[in-house]
Amino acid sequence: MQPQIQQAINQIGQLIIGKQQEIRLALSCMLAGGHLLIEDLPGMGKTTLSHALAQVFGLDFSRIQFTSDLLPADMLGVNIYDTQQQQFHFHPGPIFSQVVLADEINRASPKTQSALLEAMEERQVSLDGQTHALPSPFFVIGTQNPLHQAGTYPLPESQLDRFLMRIQLGYPNWQAEKAMLQQAYNDRGESLPAMIDSALRVSLQKQIQDVHASDAILEYILRLVTFSRESELFANALSPRASKALLLAARAWAVTDNRDYLIPEDIQAVLPAVAEHRLRSSQADGLAHASLSRKLLECVDTMAA
Repeated sequence: MQPQIQQAINQIGQLIIGKQQEIRLALSCMLAGGHLLIEDLPGMGKTTLSHALAQVFGLDFSRIQFTSDLLPADMLGVNIYDTQQQQFHFHPGPIFSQVVLADEINRASPKTQSALLEAMEERQVSLDGQTHALPSPFFVIGTQNPLHQAGTYPLPESQLDRFLMRIQLGYPNWQAEKAMLQQAYNDRGESLPAMIDSALRVSLQKQIQDVHASDAILEYILRLVTFSRESELFANALSPRASKALLLAARAWAVTDNRDYLIPEDIQAVLPAVAEHRLRSSQADGLAHASLSRKLLECVDTMAA
């Protein structure tokens, strides 16, 4: 594995114990330039992981607590009239940050969700007929609670599709939780050092673009997405955007493994995080851990017959 990436995973692993795979997926998502959705029960470390990711990348961080009464202006900013200069001045909101934590994203109203969707897709916001560019890089890390919890609303499929990956942390195992309890009185406010600075991030992203995907790998991806479209097992089929996302995420995963070519195991490693939230209906509870993705992998051969 790339040494800086391994160091970053180890640093975050001191806070999120026993979740190396999920941390690596999250790092791969951000290296690929995608947005990340973390879905799980309260108290699993979703917010801690989000803040840690921003720290190891050395990026500006802001947190927006999504509530039912959150208005788009609370997130985007407002135009305020200057009586002396007799003109409006734009005052940016908390979304103008390199890493934005949209905490409990599925508690907000549709109007606020729509404003966030534009920011995620276009990397800009529109206000009073004017557009304002967001910082670069710009990552949204959304966290959401399961749908059976009070006050939550399903995200529309169009917005779920804008998240490159969705991960779940789940309960820690016995030893990991014991280690967490032993650290309970340590100072948790200490910041993590930046492991992946701007120059290294840009270099890694260039490497991602250059990762070679053979015809056999591309055909494997096509067999996966085609099976999702032809089978009745899935509520939603994988779109061309999903197939491109799968290829991009697999390339990022390969780079974290210090390789410049793809193997089938790269596709298999990232497919649950890339495909599960796209295959599943937005009304379905996401805590059915990657069951549709596993079914898809089981039904499609790695090599063509």
